[in-house]
Amino acid sequence: MTPFDRRDGWIWLDGALRPWREARLHVLSHGLHYASAVFEGERAYGGRVFRLANHGRRLVRSAEIVDLGLPHTAARLDEAVLETLEANGLTEAYVRRVAWRGSEQMSVAARQAKVHVAIAAWDWPGDPVAARHGLSLTWAPYRRPPPDSLPWQAKAAGLYMVNTLSKHHAEAAGHDDAMLLDWRGYIAEATGANVFFLRGRQLHTPVPDCFLDGITRQAVILLARARGLEVFERQIKPAEIARFEGCFLTGSAAEILPVTALGAQRFAIPEPLRRLMADYAELVRETEAAPGEITPEGAGVGAIRPSA
Repeated sequence: MTPFDRRDGWIWLDGALRPWREARLHVLSHGLHYASAVFEGERAYGGRVFRLANHGRRLVRSAEIVDLGLPHTAARLDEAVLETLEANGLTEAYVRRVAWRGSEQMSVAARQAKVHVAIAAWDWPGDPVAARHGLSLTWAPYRRPPPDSLPWQAKAAGLYMVNTLSKHHAEAAGHDDAMLLDWRGYIAEATGANVFFLRGRQLHTPVPDCFLDGITRQAVILLARARGLEVFERQIKPAEIARFEGCFLTGSAAEILPVTALGAQRFAIPEPLRRLMADYAELVRETEAAPGEITPEGAGVGAIRPSA
């Protein structure tokens, strides 16, 4: 894989498209030292961004939660996402928006530091092998902290430390990912995705009370109910997983990926899960919605505008 700092193309930075290799920040940026940064991960399918406006609003909300005043509106940043895709000629892509405090101040408090915003996009074909054969997960060595200990509702850089360490732990042991428990010992999430369990016509998923209620997670719940599945959002104990037939992860990057092993437990890939995967693949390529439109169910896409 080509290192990200050696790629060609265009990155939207602070209001303008710049050559990829010139999109840099200072080594004393506050966001690097104190994790004063928020971000979003999105997917484009056939030139359209799935739930573009949902991601834009969540970025703004995350910035508000961590006291990071964005210099652009959500609508302007949505437009910038489309500009970035168009400039790079991408239709099947991953999009990363990120906002961070700059280098004007170097201390714990840095309210006078300038807030920067960047948007990058690159090819992302998905993982057909993992979708077909499933993932192997181990239990993470760390837990999600209690909700009164950090601003967990924000998609903020600093909150991903335990996720990174847990995934490194899993990969070193020969697994694809790790499953985190919350501070009480209930199942929480994987390192970058939400989790669901299947039993018959029932779908069980942890209550997002100390981790993000993912945009893909919300879409999957709607798809499951449309399929006639009962969805239960509840606290799930690790000992319960032996009762389930299937398990899968959801996320913008992951989409829907089956889990075939979690610790010593093995899972099949049951037919209801295969149907949900097919339904999701169809949903993300729907073209009926206008750019940035949000339906009553929250589904929305954005379209790359034709070149002038």
